[in-house]
This record gives sequence, structure tokens and C-alpha cells, in this order.
Amino acid sequence: MTRIFRLLKICAALLLAFWGGGLLLFRFVDPPATPLMLIRSIERGALVRYRPVGLAEVAAGLPRAVIASEDARFCLHHGIDLGAVQDALEDYEETGRLRGASTISMQVARNLFLWPGGGFVRKALEAPLALALDAAWPKRRIMEVYLNIAEMGPGLFGAAVAADDHFDRAPGRLTDMQAARLAAILPSPNRWNAAAPTAYVERRTATIRARMGQLGPAQLACLG
Repeated sequence: MTRIFRLLKICAALLLAFWGGGLLLFRFVDPPATPLMLIRSIERGALVRYRPVGLAEVAAGLPRAVIASEDARFCLHHGIDLGAVQDALEDYEETGRLRGASTISMQVARNLFLWPGGGFVRKALEAPLALALDAAWPKRRIMEVYLNIAEMGPGLFGAAVAADDHFDRAPGRLTDMQAARLAAILPSPNRWNAAAPTAYVERRTATIRARMGQLGPAQLACLG
């Protein structure tokens, strides 16, 4: 039993060192890959497409669109949106269905350091990692990495390859409509296509565009 506890302590120490090193390194260096990219490469039998770019190379409409769609309080919280968590719990009490309350910081932490899918263990790890990420990185860097590693189509990761594949243009030339469509497919990028949207995706796009217009200066201030 003592050996097992010792082994667990060693594994925990290595994991903490990996996370701590990653938080420091990826603050300045683009991650070479993520666990989900490796999983998708194995599933496809071919490498995924991934080309990280700076946030300055991405049209301003895309970060606005993902904030409007995924995390309206991105610039205001510190990694976890407690208001969204409370709303999700209240919805669960009323409907019996638990909806997600993941922030962009939580999604970056999950995509960089954890595995896809649900489960209590992953959620329990995701929250402190998001808090650490938000403390160690500026919001602008969190958004930059998010837009680079988010899955945006079959084998497509990040704004650069998604803009090229879906719309045959550079990420800096995306229109607000195209940005909203990319944000609209984020919940299910392997099922929905930003270039050939279904009626449901079009409705989501319209909702996101309306929310983009409602964002106030405080909700965008952290992007610089």
C-alpha cells in the first residue's frame, strides 16, 4: 500500500509539473498540439490542419462573436463565471437538465491540458486550471490561444485554417457574418458546416450577430 501511495504522489507531482510548465511555456509559445488534435489525427488516420496566428491577424469580429456566443463575461470574470454557474444550477432545479457553464478560460484549460468529454474528474480539474490560467495569462493571450486551438471543422483547428477552408480567405478578412457562423458551429464542428449552414446554424448565427451588437465596452475591454 505504501508503494501505491508513493507512486500516486510521484504521478501527481509530475502532473503538476507538466501543468505548471505548460502554463508558463504556452503563455509565450504556441502549443505544438493538443490532446484533441492527437485524438482526431488517430481517428482520421491523417494529421489535422493547425496553423496558429496572432490575434492581430484575426478579424476583430471573431473574438467578438465567440464572446457573444460562448462567454459574454469573458473580460469580467477570473476564469470561472459564478453567475453562469448559478444560472445553470437554477435551470437544473427547474428542468432537470444541466447545461454547461464553461468559460473560454475553462475551454482553453481543458483543450490544452485535459481530455475531451464529460465526467466529474475532468470538471474538478478543469476549474482550478482555469483559475490558474486566468491568473497567469492576460485575457488577450487566452483569447488568442482559444481561437488557435478550437476545433472548427473535421480536422480543422483554429481560425486560420477554418477561414481558409470554409471561406477561402485569410482570418483577418472574415466578415462579421462569417465570424458569427464560425462561432455558431463551435458546439458541434464535425456535424455543422460554416460554409453550408443548416437552418438551425443560420438561426444561431443570427442570434450571435444580434448579441455581438449588444456587447458593451466593458465586455470587450480586455482585448485591447
